[in-house]
Amino acid sequence: MIKIKVKNSGIIKLQKVRDKEGDGDMFIAEAMKNIPFKIKRVFFVNNPKRKKSVRGEHAHKKFNQVIFCANGSFVLNLDDGHTKQSILMDDPSVGIILRARLWHTMAELSKDCNILVLADDFYREDDYIRNYDEFLKYIGKIKKYAQ
Repeated sequence: MIKIKVKNSGIIKLQKVRDKEGDGDMFIAEAMKNIPFKIKRVFFVNNPKRKKSVRGEHAHKKFNQVIFCANGSFVLNLDDGHTKQSILMDDPSVGIILRARLWHTMAELSKDCNILVLADDFYREDDYIRNYDEFLKYIGKIKKYAQ
């Protein structure tokens, strides 16, 4: 089992219903049950064309998300500004919570990789922090005001 070391994260385990006749497994995600928020946005990334594809490379100011690897595999890199962690994502029943103020990238995507993301809000560009140095400054500001 994965142990989360970074702040602003956690693990989600989906209910798995195994098909006894071999027609495929089903994984169930329910808002406010095993997903800790109301889902307002769903998106997925698939079909990586480059061997060294990297996705993400940002943090959010307020948005919260849960990320899954629905097929294939990828490496999820997390950074809370103090601790860094890399997690191999290759089990479709396991999701990782990406809370606000958590820098994340997805790398080493397999050719058959399908990344599924559930988000608690609609897309707003002003919620994104796309520069790592700005992210470090932002979390520094958050800590100052929180004390």
